[in-house]
Amino acid sequence: MLSQYPQNCVEFSAGHLLHRLYVLQQTYLHISTESMAQVAEEFELPVSQVASVVDFYAFFYQKPVGRYHMLLSNCTSCGYQTDQHNLLEMICRLLNVKPEITRPDGRVSVGETSCIGMCDHGAAMLINGVPLVGLNAEKLAHITHLISENQPLSCWPMEWFRVENNIHKQDVLLNEHIQPGSSLKKALAGDSQRLLDIILHSGLRGRGGAGFDTGRKWQLCREAEGKAHYVVCNADEGEPGTFKDRVLLQSYADALFEGMALCAYVIGARKGFVYLRGEYRYLLNHLQNILKRRYEQSLLGPSILGKAEFSFDIEIVVGAGAYICGEESALIESMEGRPGIPRIRPPFPVTHGYLGQPTAVNNVETLIAAAYVAYHGSDWFKAMGTEQSTGSKILSVSGDCRTPGIYEYTYGISVQQVLSDCGAKNAQAVQIGGPAGALVAKKDFSRQISFEDLSTGGSFLIFGAHRDLLSVNQNFARFFAHESCGFCTPCRVGTRLLESSFQKIADGRATRQDIQEIKQLSALVRRYSHCGLGHTAANHILDGLKDFSDIFEEKLVQTPFTPSINLDAALEDARQITRRDDADAHLE
Repeated sequence: MLSQYPQNCVEFSAGHLLHRLYVLQQTYLHISTESMAQVAEEFELPVSQVASVVDFYAFFYQKPVGRYHMLLSNCTSCGYQTDQHNLLEMICRLLNVKPEITRPDGRVSVGETSCIGMCDHGAAMLINGVPLVGLNAEKLAHITHLISENQPLSCWPMEWFRVENNIHKQDVLLNEHIQPGSSLKKALAGDSQRLLDIILHSGLRGRGGAGFDTGRKWQLCREAEGKAHYVVCNADEGEPGTFKDRVLLQSYADALFEGMALCAYVIGARKGFVYLRGEYRYLLNHLQNILKRRYEQSLLGPSILGKAEFSFDIEIVVGAGAYICGEESALIESMEGRPGIPRIRPPFPVTHGYLGQPTAVNNVETLIAAAYVAYHGSDWFKAMGTEQSTGSKILSVSGDCRTPGIYEYTYGISVQQVLSDCGAKNAQAVQIGGPAGALVAKKDFSRQISFEDLSTGGSFLIFGAHRDLLSVNQNFARFFAHESCGFCTPCRVGTRLLESSFQKIADGRATRQDIQEIKQLSALVRRYSHCGLGHTAANHILDGLKDFSDIFEEKLVQTPFTPSINLDAALEDARQITRRDDADAHLE
């Protein structure tokens, strides 16, 4: 767990564009046009490129934010909408500030952001980039007092910033901590081909949800021609309801770095990167301390464990708030100092990745699993799970249950078993894999977590019988519209239209014709979008229409047509300007 007060984490190389911009943001509370020009000169980049980066990432601002800058999560699990209160409205009222507008005295600003990975801690927010958990009305009143007294965060109650691991079930990976260097020692006793054969034989597949064969990916990268090869750890879990990487980075980082070194040994890489999501910046000092120790133990750097021909270095790059950077090619674009817009594929990163060179990109859980496979052997790993899904899966369980947190199961576990273990009673649905995944109805709780059935990156969102699933779907639609990178029209426009369609249903102005249009639009967005965000943005809608059609039906009006906007309300500004409110100034 994290049990220390927040720190200003700037103890890292400012040689990366994102890092340099972060320092400016922290120093001046915004990034001015003059600062962009200065950075462009320092990095020998066009000013337009620097400006596009500042504009793209949610944690960079071109106008000053407050000295206390609060971003409340709008996730369905760790969000500000509770059964009792709208915490965003409450804190704005208490602080006399409007959302997204810095208070005139410059002291405070309040906004919202997508899931910050604190779903097992209730309502949460980032304050000056640091997570503050367990929000409620009493705590907001206390926060208001501390801000009025101009108290620095170091004087705030320590327990507010304590982030627990909340591991409730341990299995293959979480049940032991392998000694640092033990997997490397076994691997270096043989050649790199032997290690690759072990990973291939184990059946290890990527734990991010897509499930590509890990050994095959490493093999393709190893065989690709290039001046250099790279290892990249994707630690940018941004799918709402996912927080397993937070726990793995906090308590299993040694195994992660070991897995990266093993991958480097196989593919012939001398350099690796961890792309850490901006919401987890508070873990940066912790990760750097582990890296420092591994260098001291000759587990990183030149001649690892005395093997002269094997040298490998790891650098951490911290993101700045962009869900799309969880897509591997968008992540690489971000690492190269550009907006995180997914690339056209092929070519794939294994042949043309970072700096155009062969690059193996794996997520945190996959690399940790690789370290365990290298230590215990492929037969040990294959003995668990199912035929096509070997090993275990770590789930981030949250929502309407008694004990949210981390649960690890060998593949093949049923949805119902997970619900029973976490104390979820009377659940009406589970969202597997976040909004981009599958909405599973009660009748399908016998389905299994596996690549053959329900594949997931780790999110397991539970919705009790009291939940308004239409509101949940509306939240998801808003999320995708906000997080679209804007590159392609089907996603940029389509997700906004889907968001508007849900608002129309929620307002009670939709008809059956609107439902048909939503289905057609969903199919269009899914088929023609540029990347995975658009391909999966309508999954929750189509699942909802299939298994929960009644929640849509009961909101429909029984007229052949109703406009998408209230035309009479749209004329209100004109009525005020002309100071008219008579019958002829209205459409109704």
